[in-house]
Amino acid sequence: MNRYKQRMILAPAAAALAVLTVACGDGKADSGAVTVQQPVTGVDWRVDSLTVGGTTLQAPASARLRIDADGKAAGNLGCNQFSARATVHGDRITFGDLRTTRMACAPDRMDFERALARALTTGTLLAETHHAKLTLTDGDGDRIHLSSNAPG
Repeated sequence: MNRYKQRMILAPAAAALAVLTVACGDGKADSGAVTVQQPVTGVDWRVDSLTVGGTTLQAPASARLRIDADGKAAGNLGCNQFSARATVHGDRITFGDLRTTRMACAPDRMDFERALARALTTGTLLAETHHAKLTLTDGDGDRIHLSSNAPG
């Protein structure tokens, strides 16, 4: 067989193998299925709840978070809008000082907002994604539970 025919046969086979390697190579086994880690940046995350000291607080519907690849973070703490710098290194995220608007809301929303702001800025957070869910955990074990609008 000449070299041209060999290349014509081997090229599609190599391409198919490359696709399978990318699709399966970095995923984690989950009940026999392969899942791919969802990125944290570039996603509009809805804050679902916050667990602090073993107590879970449900988030107001307005609570949101987005971290862009350039390190800009912004969102809503439950009442007020915020922005900050965020450093993402693998599965570790650190937020800088939050800059917020200063609106007043109902006491329960303000309580949630203060707790969320404290959780975001206590130090480096461990980020874990699973399907369309994100959990940010601080060094004390407190957790911020988020979800994206992506199917999952």
